[in-house]
This record gives sequence, C-alpha cells and structure tokens, in this order.
Amino acid sequence: MNLDIDTIQLGRTDIRIPSMGIGAWAWGDRFFWAFRKDYGDEEVRAAFFTSLEAGISLFDTAEVYGMGRSERFLGKFANESSLPVVIATKFFPYPWRFSKNSLINALKSSLKRLDLELVDLYQIHNPFSIVPVETWMEALGEAVKMGLTRAIGVSNYDQEKMLRAYKTMEKQGIPLASNQVSYSLLDRKVELNGLLKTCQELGITLIAYSPIAQGILTGKYSPENPLPGVRGRRYNRAFLAKIQPLISRMVEIGNQHGGKSSAQVALNWVICKGAVPIPGAKNSRQAQENIGAVGWRLNEEEVASLDEASSIFL
Repeated sequence: MNLDIDTIQLGRTDIRIPSMGIGAWAWGDRFFWAFRKDYGDEEVRAAFFTSLEAGISLFDTAEVYGMGRSERFLGKFANESSLPVVIATKFFPYPWRFSKNSLINALKSSLKRLDLELVDLYQIHNPFSIVPVETWMEALGEAVKMGLTRAIGVSNYDQEKMLRAYKTMEKQGIPLASNQVSYSLLDRKVELNGLLKTCQELGITLIAYSPIAQGILTGKYSPENPLPGVRGRRYNRAFLAKIQPLISRMVEIGNQHGGKSSAQVALNWVICKGAVPIPGAKNSRQAQENIGAVGWRLNEEEVASLDEASSIFL
C-alpha cells in the first residue's frame, strides 16, 4: 500500500526522492550485521518490497557493502518490480585507486552488479584518499557526461572538502546533489560545525546515515540488555545508562502521536531538521517500523525538547 509519502528534490537536480530512504549496508554484510546468521536472502527481499510498496523508493548501497552482495540484491529486486526505484551507490577510494579511470571502471562494475545502464546517484564513499578532491569530482563529471549516473554526491565530507567538491562541480555545470553523513539525536556534529546549514544554503541534500544510531535509539537496549557483537563494544553499559532519559522523552512524545516508537520519533526528528534519513531494514518488520516514521510530523516544541534532551551528547 502506497502511503503517499512526501517527496523532495535531490539537491538541485531533477530527481525526486522520498523524505526518507533505506540504507542497504546490512544486505549481505556478514562481519558487522551477521548476514545469513540472523537473517537471509528472503528477509532482505521482504524488506525491499515492503519499503517500496509503501512509497519508500530511495535505496542507498555501496560497492563495499557485503563485498558487492548488497548491490546484487538491490539490482535483482529493482528489476523484479514494476515500481520506480531511485538507486544510490558509492565508490570507495582505496589507496591503489588514484586515477579518474579507476572511478569510471568501479562505476561500471557497480552497474554490472546492479544490472543497470546508469545509476541515479553516485557518491564518493569517504574523503580519505591521496587523490585531491578536485580529481574525483572531475571524474564524477565525466561519469555524468558518459551517461553512467544521473547525479553525483559525496559522503563523510567535512565543510571544507564539500565546498571544494561543490566549486569543482559548479565549473562543470553539474550540481553537487548530496553529502551523506552520520546524523542522529546522538550525533549532531553537522549542526555544530555548520555543515547542515551550508548544505541547505547551497541546495545540497544532506542524507543522514545511522539516523537511529545503529539501533541505539530504538529503546530496546539498556544496561540490562546490552547490544550484541561489534556494536556492544562501541556502546557499552555506561553509555546505555546515559541515554535512558532521552529514550524516556522520545517515548513520551511518541505516545502523543498515537503510539509512535522511539525509532520513529528519532527518524521524524531528522526529517524535521531538513535531512533525509536512510535507516537500515533487514526484514519486513524493520521496514514497517521505518515506514511509521513518515506521514506525520513533530511540532517545533517537540523538536526543541528532543534537542534539549540530547544536548548532553553534543
């Protein structure tokens, strides 16, 4: 069932995207997300179709997710559907990749895994490279001109590097469509350092990954019920105790909106801030949970209350 979800313009391109997308990091990832241990192919497929049929048509992947498995899943599912899908993927600037051709070749490999002739959004995964920002941007410009991608973006770029990317693309007459960064109630650096404001001023869409902090903001974890695996080492019991007042406030606000969950409140908060969250979904249940974050909106007082409750993490 399509929920008539609000759409926005992707940067200053002619591409329309929903106010929330889905991140496909977990689709095929065995190390961090334990793919084929806790979930498998059919669960991932259900997550895709549950999301798409509700109107969540933006899916973000990368060549390194699941060593290419995520791209293969996404391409296969998209080709099985008659509904339009907006697909974003990423180029990883490995140290041995130092030429424009390496980006073009990587994009062609991604397109092969996705079984597509072009992708909607192609992004540089991170800025950690011996190659100047300008060189990668020139390569992205060539990819657009070759018809391999409709739009280009960056990921994990700070304000200085993003501005360099923006200016390089401006010279080519191609807009920098997006910057994908970590953004949540527990990670508000983009507000403090001015990146969010600059994106909004320049017409660059800020795509927010980890918008529920890898599950922390769901409220299901506590000092008595810690996270498993790699995430448990990052978010220890002391941290989980520290976030409980924020979780309680999220529950209160959710109840005022007909019983919305903590995760749904957290995602709606990101949307209200003017960013596009891309939570993960490993199965249909998680996809349904994400869907409940759209179609309504926190008021200004609730957003301010959450800002205050999360200020201890600034």
